[in-house]
Amino acid sequence: MDNHAKHAVACGKTALGIEFGSTRIKAVLVDEENNVIATGSHEWENRHIGNIWSYSLEDIRIGVQDAYANMAKDVKEKYGETLTVIGAIGFSAMMHGYMVFDENDELLVPFRTWRNNTAAYAGDRLTELFGYHIPARWSIAHLYQAILDKEEHVPKIKFQTTLEGYIHWKLTGRKVIGIGEASGMFPVDPVTKQYNPVMLKQFNDLVKDRNLPSKVEEILPEILLAGEEAGRLTEEGARFLDPTGNLKHGIPLCPPEGDAGTGMVATNSVKKRTGNVSAGTSVFAMIVLEKELSKAYPEIDLVTTPVGDLVGMVHCNNCTSDLNGWVNMFGEFAAMLGVDIPRWKLYDTLYFKALEGDKDCGGLLSYNYISNEHVTNVDHGRPLFVRKADSKFDLANFMRCHLYSAFGALKVGCDIMLKEEGVGLDRITGHGGIFKTERVGQSFLAAAIGAPVTVMKTAGEGGAWGMAVLANYMLTKRKGESLEDYLENRVFAGQEGITIAPDPADMAGFEEFADRYVAGLPIVREAVHSLK
Repeated sequence: MDNHAKHAVACGKTALGIEFGSTRIKAVLVDEENNVIATGSHEWENRHIGNIWSYSLEDIRIGVQDAYANMAKDVKEKYGETLTVIGAIGFSAMMHGYMVFDENDELLVPFRTWRNNTAAYAGDRLTELFGYHIPARWSIAHLYQAILDKEEHVPKIKFQTTLEGYIHWKLTGRKVIGIGEASGMFPVDPVTKQYNPVMLKQFNDLVKDRNLPSKVEEILPEILLAGEEAGRLTEEGARFLDPTGNLKHGIPLCPPEGDAGTGMVATNSVKKRTGNVSAGTSVFAMIVLEKELSKAYPEIDLVTTPVGDLVGMVHCNNCTSDLNGWVNMFGEFAAMLGVDIPRWKLYDTLYFKALEGDKDCGGLLSYNYISNEHVTNVDHGRPLFVRKADSKFDLANFMRCHLYSAFGALKVGCDIMLKEEGVGLDRITGHGGIFKTERVGQSFLAAAIGAPVTVMKTAGEGGAWGMAVLANYMLTKRKGESLEDYLENRVFAGQEGITIAPDPADMAGFEEFADRYVAGLPIVREAVHSLK
């Protein structure tokens, strides 16, 4: 038994992070040094309700209670302690979406998650108005779309928040949000760290005769920064989280944050000129900016770190799904021959083979678009593999092409920041399934963006762990200690990682592939048109 962890649990020298992902709710308990001492999770799936992707309030309640109960069970089994007190708690969730409530705190319409693209028209109109890119998944786009559609609930709106803002409100009674998530509800001013006052006025003028009962700033949650206390667990909140009655009330909570913010924390990427790439089913890159971009770009979302520094974000809907499909097919072929290959070995074998391919993939081209891809203006998923008759078609080039394609749309967006805007970038931290095979995905990403890529050997527990770190920062930060210094000196100091610098030959080869990729986009758009 780990006596240090047992003592931390018994004395409440812990922090708890709970993150609501798209398919799993994860609870991670850490000690004062941010070491993981217990975990719990709950699997869930969104539902398609009335043409809207959603989770019910009951789904949310059951899910968070189960994740917490499984974590508390883990504590009991490991340390023989019943969890009654925690040093600090923090909640995180998938980005933005739409949750609105009336004067009786009743949810007016089912929660609309980030997956819904129903507010694209409103986002485009607001982008024109603000001169600032407003993606369809942002809360303000959902609100304006509901206003434009004259939805019956609009005159009843008294409060708008996000999923983590909702659960925080339920547990503390406070209507607050961390600035990173706030920046995806409505644009924020990176100087004042509050909602942009010029854009607030523009929006209020736009909808003044549209039945919204209050000014938009009156229905949005209060913005807080990392390190600030965001309320305390009420008796009702404690029973909501832990119906057994074991958990005591009065525990402080840090500002609730989005999964983008917790990802920055979990990869030590809150410092200017640093960034992170999360690559799985989808892929996004976040780079902390030294200054604002010269203009709005539809390919780039502007959000902030948990302390309010401006971040350029390129979010692509597609990454590894098509690649996984090809790997699975090779596995199926092997099984037909009576060869049982472990899944990890199948991936390693095929990924390492890609390293033998030509730097430009031998002229091969693929698009991994299982779903639409807004960065390259492709409306529907049409995965394609294309080659000329004289292209060098072999397994090494085939795998290299599909690994390059996993970062293809991302490179299009990142090139705007890095080449057109001259954004400075010293390092990127990569995390996600594509990096599990050592060196391969990491070296190809370095070639795509032209910067060193680090993958940590000890990857923690992802966003839930990042949220626990933010809770600990609020609890244990020293006077004047910035989040950047806290992470650098007290969380990641001494942690091992593998860093790969971009190889000039790989970079040149990826540039050739990227030119072919952009030139061939009309092919995939035609496939969308022709294959209804």
